[in-house]
Amino acid sequence: MPQPSSINSLGIPFLELQSVDSTNNYARKLIHEGLAYHGMAIFAHEQVAGKGQRGKIWITEKDANIVLSIVINPQPIQITEQFHLIACVAVAIHDFFSRYAGDDTRIKWPNDLYWQDRKAGGILIENMVRTGYPDIDRWQWAIIGTGININQTSFSPGLINPVSLNQITGKSFDPVVLAKELCRLLDEKFKQLIDGGFGKIFSEYLSVLYKRNENIKLRKENRVFEATLIGITPTGKLIAKHSIEEKFDFGEIEWII
Repeated sequence: MPQPSSINSLGIPFLELQSVDSTNNYARKLIHEGLAYHGMAIFAHEQVAGKGQRGKIWITEKDANIVLSIVINPQPIQITEQFHLIACVAVAIHDFFSRYAGDDTRIKWPNDLYWQDRKAGGILIENMVRTGYPDIDRWQWAIIGTGININQTSFSPGLINPVSLNQITGKSFDPVVLAKELCRLLDEKFKQLIDGGFGKIFSEYLSVLYKRNENIKLRKENRVFEATLIGITPTGKLIAKHSIEEKFDFGEIEWII
């Protein structure tokens, strides 16, 4: 099988949908029907039941933002290396947004896009794994779901700290044009990951990590504590230091902003 870096580029073809429940759901349906292949991008002008982390719903204004899912064949990345893909996508999205929003752009662990102390976007990667192929689990597909606030200026009161590119720059943008630009950057970073390994991408991820070497507040079950964010392990665990140094997996702790 040819490696992803030698076949379709990410973002080709680029499908535009006027309205959909979720671009990730639409991508998953295409995969199940055998109609998806590596690189396919699905952009929605309106998403009525978008997915966020931990089962949250992501609500977005029609025609105002980037609502995008890309189907990829993650081979030769192993299923045990999922953080490699997460970091790759996060760095690409950081690089894209910082072109317009400047150096205050950061990645909040594991994969939120922040500008100063406000959330500008997020990533939801859903994986499809074939078990026992032939003797081990095989990572068949990954669906990279991305939502980035572009022109929206009014947000739900339930959102704590949202911000859009329009609010940062005072300018309006064409979300479709920006989504295609983002696809090109994602393609470059993904090929870098496949061809050049994880080391450089991991260094880039750490260099733009939100609140690195600063105090943060975390909640683990009923325990709330402050700690210094030291960094991230190559497998994606957050390293925090208070009276002791601890490492935490995704979903194990809640970051209190």
